[in-house]
This record gives sequence, structure tokens and C-alpha cells, in this order.
Amino acid sequence: MKLNEELKKYIENNIFPSYKKNDLGHNLDHIRYVIDRSLKFADNVNSINYNMVYVIAAYHDIGHYIDAKNHEKVSATMLLEDMNLKKFFTKDEIKTMSEAVYDHRASLEGEPRSIYGKIVSSADRNTLVEVPLKRTYAYRLEHNPNDSLDEIIEESRQHILNKFGKKGYATEKMYFEDLDYKKFLEEISFLADNKEEFKRKFIEVNGINN
Repeated sequence: MKLNEELKKYIENNIFPSYKKNDLGHNLDHIRYVIDRSLKFADNVNSINYNMVYVIAAYHDIGHYIDAKNHEKVSATMLLEDMNLKKFFTKDEIKTMSEAVYDHRASLEGEPRSIYGKIVSSADRNTLVEVPLKRTYAYRLEHNPNDSLDEIIEESRQHILNKFGKKGYATEKMYFEDLDYKKFLEEISFLADNKEEFKRKFIEVNGINN
């Protein structure tokens, strides 16, 4: 697998800087993580275009700071309207990449329209328990600053159960074998089921002086 160096340089110089505007859960560290996982999953697919996989992963959260709730749509549009990509891809390839970005969210109904969407959707799964605990805390501090600590912790726990619990929406639509993610789901679900242990871990991970 060898990526187009000119394309990589364009993405690094012109797309990556935009991620400074995003929150902790959708920053450049997350993007690099999803790129690495996407390229790894792509190794399992015959005749895959690695440059397309790279661009999709690089763009998938770029519009988060503009509209978090609809960021997949915003990000897909930003990719589609990036005229510089015409230098590297055909019109149909750009359309497929845009659709894959749109389709990447685990909470969306239906399956991604292409293998490219399935790759980035599968890659966009955290495998460390500490990450969702930090993300949910940061989100609630920003959006619900008047809530008590107990309210923040319980709302975070309920969100994690809804997303990663036994019937959580992020437990499905995993299109590649990923033992790390399976282990993560077991650990986060077990933690969220135990209210007191969840609170202790939440406070510890976020460095809260309770």
C-alpha cells in the first residue's frame, strides 16, 4: 500500500489544520486514529483504492465544529465541494467518498452505501474505555454547565449505555473483525452497568476533585 505523496501533503497542509476547531472527541488525534484503522481494514478488501480510504477518513469529521448534530452531512458536502480533489480523483470517486463520509455515523439508520463507507464506519470506533468517559464529561460541561456533578455522571452513564450497552446502537454495523473493539464493548458495558464503579472511574479519568 502506497499513498499518493502529493495528495497526503495537500490533506496535511489544508485539511488537518481545520481540526483545531473541533472538540476533544473529534480532533486531529482522533482523525489520525481513524485513518490508521481505515487503512488496516482496507487491507482485507480486494482492489480497494487506498487513496480514497485515506481521504474519507481524513474528512469524516471536518464539519463537526460547524454543526455537531449534522456533521456527517456538512463534512460530506465539504469533501464534495473541494475542487482540489479533482486533481487526484474522478467525479464518481469523489461522489463515492462524499457518500462514505455521510454514511459513517453508527447512529444512522441503514448500512453505508459502499465498502468505503463500511470501512470508515468500522474504523470510527474507539477501543479505550477512558475516551468516552472524557468525551461525555467535556460535552456536558459545554452544553449543560449548570448541572450538578451527579447529574453529569448519570447522564453520561445513560448515554454510554444507550450507545455501547447490550442493545446499543454502536454495537452493530461493525463490518470487520475487530477484537479490540469487542473487548472494549465488554469493558464499557460492564462498567456502565455498575453505577458506583462508573462514578468512581468517571471521577478518576477526568481528574475531578469530588
